[in-house]
Amino acid sequence: MNMPKFPFTDNRRGAAMVEMAIVLPLFLLVIFTIVEFGRAMMVSQLVTNAARIGARQAILEGSTNAAVDSTVRTFLQQSCNVTNSDVTIKTTITPDPENEDPANQVAKSSQGDMITVNVSVAFDKVAFIPGTFLKGKRLVGIATMRRE
Repeated sequence: MNMPKFPFTDNRRGAAMVEMAIVLPLFLLVIFTIVEFGRAMMVSQLVTNAARIGARQAILEGSTNAAVDSTVRTFLQQSCNVTNSDVTIKTTITPDPENEDPANQVAKSSQGDMITVNVSVAFDKVAFIPGTFLKGKRLVGIATMRRE
């Protein structure tokens, strides 16, 4: 039995290809954006964790600024492959009112001093996809602990 041929079926040839050509670039843009923002959130969490590890190193007896920097840089190198030159680390010490000012030197800090480690990395250095999604943004992690 022959089925009747509908007159509009021949006019739809290639419509799927045209629709795909229009939708596919937008779909890929959305997917790449999700991947990049996911990477930014992951690296941001790792930078915050690096600051916490650095602050923990700083409050240990006998620690120095160089030891804190080394600990943070090693963690970031191993966790998200960030080179040492791409990491900015600032250690700030707020002295306890009863202690003298250690001039932001971890080795000179005393019990009760608040030590803050601020770590930042440019997102351009850790992005998977080169482009302008988060170009120029810095991922920052800050942790503060009291020297005991």
